[in-house]
Amino acid sequence: MNKESKIYVAGHRGLVGSALVKNLNEKGYTNLVVRTSSELDLRDAVQVAAFFKEEQPEYVFLAAAKVGGIVANNTYRADFIYENLMIQNNVVHQAYVYGVKKLLFLGSTCIYPKDCPQPMKEEYLLTDVLEYTNEPYAIAKIAGIKLCESYNLQYGTNFISVMPTNLYGPNDNFDLEKSHVLPALIRKMHLGKALEQNDWDSLRADLNKLPIEGVDGSASDDAILGILKKYGISRRLPAGTANSTSPSWEGQEGASVQVEIWGSGKPMREFLWSEDMADACVFIMENRDFADVTPSAVEGPHANTGEIRNTHINIGTGEDISIKDLAELIKKIVDFKGKIYFNTEKPDGTMKKLTDVSKLKSLGWSYIINLRKGISDLYAWYL
Repeated sequence: MNKESKIYVAGHRGLVGSALVKNLNEKGYTNLVVRTSSELDLRDAVQVAAFFKEEQPEYVFLAAAKVGGIVANNTYRADFIYENLMIQNNVVHQAYVYGVKKLLFLGSTCIYPKDCPQPMKEEYLLTDVLEYTNEPYAIAKIAGIKLCESYNLQYGTNFISVMPTNLYGPNDNFDLEKSHVLPALIRKMHLGKALEQNDWDSLRADLNKLPIEGVDGSASDDAILGILKKYGISRRLPAGTANSTSPSWEGQEGASVQVEIWGSGKPMREFLWSEDMADACVFIMENRDFADVTPSAVEGPHANTGEIRNTHINIGTGEDISIKDLAELIKKIVDFKGKIYFNTEKPDGTMKKLTDVSKLKSLGWSYIINLRKGISDLYAWYL
């Protein structure tokens, strides 16, 4: 890419897309093309074809996707597989039709098997069954990898797939129904802190910016306490005292606030700052081609078969943390004084998901922002 290249960033308002736009701007790329979902529905093949015919971008970052946490993935299973398949099929095909020089497709490490050996190497793709709760999303992303590989092999295109670990950063999703674990914990701890301090101004300001199931800052105290309790943020009193769900006991001595977290807290997760992820993507687009990742595709079980597989690139830190330790770290950074309750009747999901980033490091890139600094920066951004 050169500084005047026409670059289309699909999904520019999302967590990754906004970080990509920021990184490209900082590096002097001046000819960026973006569209909101209301301006261009990437699920619509006719609209996508018309867009590519009009704009004819030279480079494409495909960061647009329907994403969410365990609850959303398991609830909206049809939406997650259908919408993601449509988005990537339309964009990748039109990138081929209109001769895009290079496309970067962003997937997710949930493509790997539920009981994948750790750390997860690229060659472990399709070696066992997937985690059930996000299987539809994972299958869509696997299809995206194979779509890029197949167009490269049949048509000689230069489409690269990257699989980021769990991402967090500016413009993250803090909707408690649909967000991933890290931003959800930040918001829950923040609301818990406001509740334990009886800071109703902060509670109402937060809900005005992002209502929970339609409950905003104008709702009654009881309605706010009710919706907070539904999402695991509740007051607790010593045994034998008044009903802790009623605002009448505000400020009573001995009152505390509890934040509920799904699962045991034992699962291990890896997290990468979204702006580091964007930097890795731009680095790959500037310096690496499909040919650079093809030789490694014949390692492992497919060695010496002549088959080209597993050309995707893991992007992560290669380091993980338990959900329990993550919650304690966020609690400290937010300065929440209450209790954390792990609800073991709720699912844990995959117990360990750590990427092997050997391929990425061999290509010349490593992460910069550590987790403590990243969480502090994200909480400051949220405030």
